[in-house]
Amino acid sequence: MAIVAPVSKYKIKTFLIYMAVLVGFGAYCYYDGHYNQSFIEKHSPDGKPDGTMVFNQKAPAYLVGAAALLGVYLLVIRNKKVVAEDNALVIDGKANIAYDSIQKIDKTDFDKKGYFTFTYKTPDGKEIDRKISDRNYDNLKAILDHLVAKIS
Repeated sequence: MAIVAPVSKYKIKTFLIYMAVLVGFGAYCYYDGHYNQSFIEKHSPDGKPDGTMVFNQKAPAYLVGAAALLGVYLLVIRNKKVVAEDNALVIDGKANIAYDSIQKIDKTDFDKKGYFTFTYKTPDGKEIDRKISDRNYDNLKAILDHLVAKIS
């Protein structure tokens, strides 16, 4: 029985909020830079636009582009997950960490700060510390309980 911890709703909603703010601010700047006559008159007194006017004319393309990049990143991370399988912990489908290679788990900050760290040994003999946070993945309590049960 595999326990799955998908990408966190907190992270997804945060990116959606950032995207909405960037698009909204871009629309506001576009309106001020192209259609708001009082703003145009105030920031182009002699017919030549000042820095604020130039910003409001050029920034919307960059702001909407940044929102699009965040959207692409959101599409990339939407399928990431931590899976606790019967004999290994799989992180994002890339790192396959056998339970017998995990040496210690530090869960002292899990209840307060929402993350735990564990140390494991690679086949090369190198020790690596990994930190997994509830800001990145949901259902980590079940993953942590399963890890502790497998290592004990």
